Amino acid sequence: MRRSESAGLVVGLGNPGRKYARTRHNIGSSVLNELMAARESRYGAVRRINLDTKAFELFSWDIEDDRDSWVLCRPWTYMNRSGLAVNAVCIKYRFKPEQLLVIHDDLDLPFGSLRLKFGGGLAGHNGLRSVAGEIGSRDFYRLRVGIGRPGPGVEVVDHVLSPFEESEAGSLPNILSEAVQGILIFRREGFQKAVETIHSRTLK
Repeated sequence: MRRSESAGLVVGLGNPGRKYARTRHNIGSSVLNELMAARESRYGAVRRINLDTKAFELFSWDIEDDRDSWVLCRPWTYMNRSGLAVNAVCIKYRFKPEQLLVIHDDLDLPFGSLRLKFGGGLAGHNGLRSVAGEIGSRDFYRLRVGIGRPGPGVEVVDHVLSPFEESEAGSLPNILSEAVQGILIFRREGFQKAVETIHSRTLK
């Protein structure tokens, strides 16, 4: 895959392993999985990039009428070391921070809410903190996927590392699909159009 100043890098944050696969903290990784599941569809073609590394998994994401390939990254490091994988990919492909879109869970948003932002604070998120620290900048895009705050008596760490409730799980396919649609708009029409579309959606 050729390297391009105009291409983008999309990273889905999460913890590796089956133990964490369906937890709230891994919803960023789940969004990435949703994008990659439709390999030859309206989302474009996704191809695995073969590399000799255990730190991350990479895929090229191509859309027929776009000049540039984008890169999709699934870190295999734990959440609080995500930046090691992201920085290695940025160095390899010469991505600048402003070419990076990180998908992550967000406690401060109601379950199912989606928000797109550029730069700003890290909201106490260990994955974002690691990414910002390793690439030396907070000036990257973030797709925030709401998981809500824990209920009374539930610790934050237990909340984020627990699976979704049955009542929430039924809504997940629609949330993941809408997140992917937002990423597609971001890629093809830019940040402002993606913000207008994502932020205007009605929670179901």
